[in-house]
Amino acid sequence: MDPNPRTFPILSYVMSRLPSLTPRPPAAVNSDSDHFDLEQPRAPEIVGQMPHLADPDLMASMGRAVSQVAQARTVLNLIGERPTHEEVDSARARLAEIEAQLSHELEEIVLQARPAEMEIHGWRAHQAEKERECRERAETEKRIWKSVLQLDEMHEAYEKLLKDAEKRLVKMYESKEDGDGDVVGDEVNEEVVGILQEAYGKGMERVNLSARQLKLLPEAFGRIPGLLVFDLSANQLSAIPDSIAGLQNLEELNLSSNLLESLPDSIGLLQKLKLLNVSGNKLTALPDTICHCRSLVELDVSFNNLSYLPTNIGYELPNLQKLMIQLNKIRSLPSSICELKSLRYLDAHFNELHGLPIAIGRLTNLEVLNLSSNFSDLKELPETFGDLTNLRELDLSNNQIHALPDTFGRLDNLTKLNLEQNPLELPPMEIVNQGVEAVKSFMAKRWLDILLEEERKNSQEMQEQEQGGWLTRSTSWLKNVSGNVIGYIGTGVGTPRDAYLDQQL
Repeated sequence: MDPNPRTFPILSYVMSRLPSLTPRPPAAVNSDSDHFDLEQPRAPEIVGQMPHLADPDLMASMGRAVSQVAQARTVLNLIGERPTHEEVDSARARLAEIEAQLSHELEEIVLQARPAEMEIHGWRAHQAEKERECRERAETEKRIWKSVLQLDEMHEAYEKLLKDAEKRLVKMYESKEDGDGDVVGDEVNEEVVGILQEAYGKGMERVNLSARQLKLLPEAFGRIPGLLVFDLSANQLSAIPDSIAGLQNLEELNLSSNLLESLPDSIGLLQKLKLLNVSGNKLTALPDTICHCRSLVELDVSFNNLSYLPTNIGYELPNLQKLMIQLNKIRSLPSSICELKSLRYLDAHFNELHGLPIAIGRLTNLEVLNLSSNFSDLKELPETFGDLTNLRELDLSNNQIHALPDTFGRLDNLTKLNLEQNPLELPPMEIVNQGVEAVKSFMAKRWLDILLEEERKNSQEMQEQEQGGWLTRSTSWLKNVSGNVIGYIGTGVGTPRDAYLDQQL
């Protein structure tokens, strides 16, 4: 729950230094001084960049300014982690289902005919009681799903609180400085306006505005309908106007290395977009409308602050071949990602993945997969992993994987494999050290042994069933025979006897 030092550097520093916000170390209990210690580890790094943070008065003022953040953090620590984006979407869907069911039940109550023996006032009271029961039952069912949404909203509010606090601390720091540095204005660069006007007038298909220190993008850029390639990388853009929707024929958009915290929903109107690069920004989420860019072939959202991907990303991007989500804070992949049947390249290294969707084996065209450096979070792979039969390169290094799935030996096309820095027990390290072919051979033999053992058990069970069936039939036959014999022997006097037997006797 603590602020990320990379995203909120000043806020993180202040909250880690003030005793009122963090527990004092034992040595500080008997200290004669009430001042906080600015000589703790990591202090010189940020203080070297922002020397006024060494001022005790400024730090005390900053501490008071972020007290609300500390209180919110304490509450969130008690109620738990933020639910995943997929869990939130599932909760919303379940609430909608409960509401629909309630409406149906209430309609049935209203339309139900009044029994002839019941007077109208009593019938209305009966209907009101039935309606109350339905609503109470629905509210009980909705409670758990509402709690998921409330928890997500609280975390969302906490994120906003962190952003506001960081901005407030920046202003406090700037006011403390002896002299302000040169500030680049937010006015639109005249050269950029000229380039865009020229592009509009000549119907240019490519415009390159990279590395021009742009902070603002004029709305007019959306009036270049013939534009196919637009490069805005390496600038200082913090927002993209909604007018981007006017680039209806755009096929490539490069927004990498900017200061973007979000993308406009209107980006979903770029129906012909094939390549989108938003790497190296400050994105915390992708708009769900990005799934409407059905022509996307390559999507690069690496090096951001994403904690999830849109729930339906796999259902609506049938042409996506390359997906780069490395260097984020993604904890889980949506189950829909298993429907990206065209996907050939997936890089998810340096995240916080706790595992993979069970149906990951459906990505049968996947050739390159990088899951390295998910560290203590990634501990196992699903059994369907062996269905990735076209996989050529796999990097699982720097994780906590103890055993490869039994189906691993079915990855016939695998030629590059990195298993370094894992506590592997299966296969043993002496096999791993021999290379990818040795690992594949070992796991394939293990898989074959498992299949043979299952076949042996099945055969044994079938034999037991057949033997059991023979005994059952034999027992039944014996019962019939013995019954006939007993019936014959037990025939009393006066009972007609078989004529043939009488003749023999």
